[in-house]
Amino acid sequence: MPEMDADGGRVMTFTDRDDAGRQLARRLQYLRGQPVVVLGLPRGGVPVAAQVARALGAPLDVIVVRKLGTPFQPELGMGAAGEDGVQVINPEVVSHAGVTENELAAIAAREQAQVAERARRYRVCRPREPLTGRIAVVVDDGIATGSTARAACQIARAHGAARVVLAVPVAPEGWEPRIGADADEFVCVDTPLDFFGIGQFYDDFSQTSDDAVIACLSGAATPE
Repeated sequence: MPEMDADGGRVMTFTDRDDAGRQLARRLQYLRGQPVVVLGLPRGGVPVAAQVARALGAPLDVIVVRKLGTPFQPELGMGAAGEDGVQVINPEVVSHAGVTENELAAIAAREQAQVAERARRYRVCRPREPLTGRIAVVVDDGIATGSTARAACQIARAHGAARVVLAVPVAPEGWEPRIGADADEFVCVDTPLDFFGIGQFYDDFSQTSDDAVIACLSGAATPE
């Protein structure tokens, strides 16, 4: 049942990621019939994205992204690595953190290898969907800090997406400025005031396995 926030308002609670995806899909119906590719962030965003892709009759894919953390503060992102060797670097963070060229190169190479390994695992059923000239709908199971979603949007654009829509079931109030210009549109089912973590708004927030991601991709190989 929905909980109440600090001001007595209703807070949306999703049964699980499938339920969240169905609710999110209803907010995205305006995209039906357009050249859309739905991109789930592994792992938890993929079941959500699968429901969106099914509802829109659009192809489902993953967008494999690894944050490039600074050497002494790994949670601080100085960029991101994506498939096909695409890298997005934030020079201001690199400079502020005093990261050398050699350190940046080593971290980027390590994370790029992780991207390649994960992409190989997920793409056993079919190759990556091309994004050039298409609308990339980037989907996760929620937004917390926004750093991963922001990197995913940057990678989608770097792969040629004409428009990037970031869509999530739940996010903190005022979340859009965290993403900034990296997305062209923002879609969210619920933005509760009393936000502590994404799992707070799911009855079932159990971890999504790699096998589940692969099953989603395989089952969505041919859009309806």
